[in-house]
Amino acid sequence: MTGPADYSAKILRIAQRSDKAAFAELFGYYAPRIKGFFMRGGMAPGQAEELAQETMLMLWRKASLFDPAKASASTWIFTIARNLRVDAIRRERYPAAHLMEEHEPDLEPSPSEMLLRLEGETLVRTAMQKLSPEQMSVIQQHYFDDKPHSEIARTLDLPLGTVKSRLRLAMQHLRNLLGEE
Repeated sequence: MTGPADYSAKILRIAQRSDKAAFAELFGYYAPRIKGFFMRGGMAPGQAEELAQETMLMLWRKASLFDPAKASASTWIFTIARNLRVDAIRRERYPAAHLMEEHEPDLEPSPSEMLLRLEGETLVRTAMQKLSPEQMSVIQQHYFDDKPHSEIARTLDLPLGTVKSRLRLAMQHLRNLLGEE
């Protein structure tokens, strides 16, 4: 009987050696389960089949990104499936949105728009200088360095709840300083 460690090993073999036999075994085991997952979520059988195959294709292409220390094979594969399902739902709800973004011309802002933007940036910078160093640190790391809360907590050696509280309070303080409610 094949277990979770075996499935992880098969993904690693795909990543290292493009092992088709390992892929075939993973496909045989996971594709029907992924299709069932999609269908239980209300997806039509044809679309569920298509997304299950797309999930497995993504597994083949992205196998080198799999880290068994971070997730089990099953968790990793179903995360891929969930993300593809979310993308499919977005495409259904907003079918032309992604097309509009790619072909929309970049218009130069008018002088009045540039002035308003500059004034807004100046107001925000001034308000940020009024934050405590602790609040400024979490704002900087989260919004400017794009770090998740957990990484900020590790960096600052703080509990995760403290980081979230500082961030929430800092944003609330900024809103008050900027006259937003």
